[in-house]
Amino acid sequence: MSTAPSQPRSDPARIIIVMGVSSSGKSTVGAALGRALHAPFLDGDKYHPEANVEKMRAGTPLTDDDRWPWLTALSAALKEAADRKGVAVGACSALRKSYRDFITREAGEPVLFVYLEGSRDVIGERMARRKHEYMPTSLLDSQFATLEVPDPATEHVLVVPVTDPVDKIVRTVTASQDHLRTFKRWQ
Repeated sequence: MSTAPSQPRSDPARIIIVMGVSSSGKSTVGAALGRALHAPFLDGDKYHPEANVEKMRAGTPLTDDDRWPWLTALSAALKEAADRKGVAVGACSALRKSYRDFITREAGEPVLFVYLEGSRDVIGERMARRKHEYMPTSLLDSQFATLEVPDPATEHVLVVPVTDPVDKIVRTVTASQDHLRTFKRWQ
């Protein structure tokens, strides 16, 4: 497993997206990373249209057609937040490479994806212990079926194990991006 970003350090990312299947810890890690950087944190769940929420609540997996408006709204919000503050952190499943490519195109700049990698068993145990507003455990298999594991050789991605403590993941992300060490936190 590689933890090195796939793009050269000369392409710093102002937008960082913590990604992975449901219950991998995207929101927890993303919020902690946002706090560490004094950067806005945008939880992708908040950008789903109500129709998507109702579909998931009913246990129906989303289709690509369901996801495009959500990804458009989240991408625009992340770009705006990064323009305002210099850096922005988001949480988004970003399960397919086409979704990650779309987000990057919409941003018009490099986006670092932090992939929280974990086995079906580990994440299934996590999901069983939590209560989510609309994501039932029955959808976890569809999440893994949709997931196209990001490739650090061809994508701007940092792979970290979901079993690492949150503070270690935050340190790994910030240490991997030289420009984050000099980020002006007072902006």
